[in-house]
Amino acid sequence: MEYTVQKLGQMAGISTRTLRYYDEIEILKPARINSSGYRIYGQNEVDLLQQILFYRELGVSLESIKKIVTDPSFDGAKALIEHRSKLLEKREQLDLLISNVEKTIASTERRLTMTDQEKFEGFKQKMVDDNEKKYGEEIRGKYGDEAVNKSNNKVKNMTPEQHEEITKLTADVLEALYTALETGDPSGQLAQNAADLHRQWLSFYWDSYTKEAHVGVTQMYVDDERFKAYYDEKQPGAAEFLRDAVLIYTGMKK
Repeated sequence: MEYTVQKLGQMAGISTRTLRYYDEIEILKPARINSSGYRIYGQNEVDLLQQILFYRELGVSLESIKKIVTDPSFDGAKALIEHRSKLLEKREQLDLLISNVEKTIASTERRLTMTDQEKFEGFKQKMVDDNEKKYGEEIRGKYGDEAVNKSNNKVKNMTPEQHEEITKLTADVLEALYTALETGDPSGQLAQNAADLHRQWLSFYWDSYTKEAHVGVTQMYVDDERFKAYYDEKQPGAAEFLRDAVLIYTGMKK
């Protein structure tokens, strides 16, 4: 069966403007242009649009989607299995948050007593899931599945007090780092204080701390553009400065 832009847009629940944009950026071209100048889409294009919308739902950028679906080795059937797995993970997270909200409502209405631990279950799971989505492949490749799984379990078993403390410590690390960066001296007291706060922050997530791993993770901040962008967002050079401060802090500066 074939569809015009308008009919395909209505069926897929997206605007005709979006479909025209997908054509312009060459991520979804029509099968043909008819004699009246209308874009016509066939079954292949319908299937490809489904894949694109799945990836969009999972938060993948259009630029990345284009690279994926235009790759000669792209396997649509395999991609659907991966979509299903990711969507089930997302559903599990949403179910946990919904359950958390329902318990909170019942607790407010005095229908049940909700423990402090239960109040934070959904948020801690989201923290783990978000981190896996952004950096899972890199950190698992660098530290191994066992270490990452232990770290994830540590987060999920945090007490409300620990959750509050790690949230505050996250902000403290950045504040100390940016203040120290203004001195330009990674060996100075302010920079070394930032390195120590960073060690404390890591210790919330790691099963055990080593100087080598501390240096390794800060080097990853420099090498990986996503980590670097996070630390350099407010002050360029912050990622490298933290790495240099940690090298001195751990005594591993060559």
